[in-house]
Amino acid sequence: MIAYLLILVPLMGAALAALWPRESSRPWFLPVVGGLHLLLTCALFLAPPAVAPGDWLAFDPLARAVLPALSILFLVCAAYGVSYLRIRAERSNRVFVASLLAILGLLSAGHQARHLGLLWITTEAVTLAAVPLLHFNGTPRAFEATWKYLLIGGTGIALSLLGSFCLGYASLHGGGVGDLTFAALTAQGTGLSRPWVLTAWVLLLVGYGTKMGLAPMHTWKPDAYGEAPGIVGAVLAGGVTTVAFTALLRVRAVIGAAGAGAIADRTLLVIGLFSIILAALFLLGTRNFKRMLAYSSVEHMGILSLGAALGPAGVAAALFHVWSNGLTKGALFLAAGNLRRAAGTASLDEARGLSQLCPHSSAILITGLFAVTACPPFGPFFSELQVVRAGLTGGHNLATGVFLAGLLLAFFGLTRVVFSLVDGRPRAATREESRRFVETAGVLAPPLVLLGCSLWLGLFPPTILRAAWAAAVLQLFPTP
Repeated sequence: MIAYLLILVPLMGAALAALWPRESSRPWFLPVVGGLHLLLTCALFLAPPAVAPGDWLAFDPLARAVLPALSILFLVCAAYGVSYLRIRAERSNRVFVASLLAILGLLSAGHQARHLGLLWITTEAVTLAAVPLLHFNGTPRAFEATWKYLLIGGTGIALSLLGSFCLGYASLHGGGVGDLTFAALTAQGTGLSRPWVLTAWVLLLVGYGTKMGLAPMHTWKPDAYGEAPGIVGAVLAGGVTTVAFTALLRVRAVIGAAGAGAIADRTLLVIGLFSIILAALFLLGTRNFKRMLAYSSVEHMGILSLGAALGPAGVAAALFHVWSNGLTKGALFLAAGNLRRAAGTASLDEARGLSQLCPHSSAILITGLFAVTACPPFGPFFSELQVVRAGLTGGHNLATGVFLAGLLLAFFGLTRVVFSLVDGRPRAATREESRRFVETAGVLAPPLVLLGCSLWLGLFPPTILRAAWAAAVLQLFPTP
């Protein structure tokens, strides 16, 4: 029952927020509901419930391995949201608050979905719920980014629906009874029709890969992340993309049971490396520091795809990276949002010298830069080190070398953008704009908390968390 509350509490909070009459107090729904969600998640994490094979929704080992990271990220972003919406008092926050809470509920459903159709419904609903958040600023460029997100994301979701039909037909063609739960599809194993299984894998990889933002299906990300508020980018990069990744992991388990796991791994390997290299090249040329975060997200989705291609050890590393990247990237988005508010622009041609105007946010951004580029002792260093180890152990020496080269290029690109932003002498127009933004504890403490979580993951990852990742790997790669 508690597993259902992870979905119902945020959705009820969204409905109440939409009906709440007072603008000034409505943002407090975010941390209140986020806190309840984290308490429920911790209760389930510490005492996992029994899961029946036929359950459509359940807090199974894979959900247990990733949902707490989403809950922590949302609560910290919710605390930031109270101060952010106070700054943005000129705009109504009714739809913004309700949409964020709806996304939390739908993401909780998506991570717990153990039925192919239910998984598709929840991911489609998340796409629609995010639309008002992308358009919150109300600018023409935000409007354009929203439509691009809808069109490209909608195409991806349509392809994933077609892939779901193909996987269902593979079951029927192989003598199945039409049961679309992942447990039933996996149990059918090699009885699934191989041609339809491979067709389904291609469609589902492209569909959910679009949702993740894997290259070349990433083209919605630079516009969406570039125009959305920082808090929205943090939730998209650390939460919305993660549910698509866990969807691919569930589908990959079915493909592996059908005897086509090697083909699935090769495609994940290629698309992961392509995403890493392409994102790194774009990072070397971008002149917009919020688009920088979008390309960094593409890179890290590539790392997740690469990890998923490297067998059980790689999947364990990828689940570790879900935590380390999500929390670290959240800090970067919130700090970049502060600098965007202070500068009035995200273009490096107009914004520079922000370390003089917003010293604390600039320091957080620089620290987050080194954390997200895998500098010790932050979490991403250790999660990416595990990906490297899995690649070398599995004999993927060339792929590991390409991966490391991509990380180096991305480091050069990220440092170029960040230090161009914070260094130098600010323009007179930027000084005038920055007077409208004050670095308060409400906008500084949340990204600092997220950086602290990243440091904690790197230095003191709890044994129970590692055990949760191991249990998820065992669910995806059951021993004979």
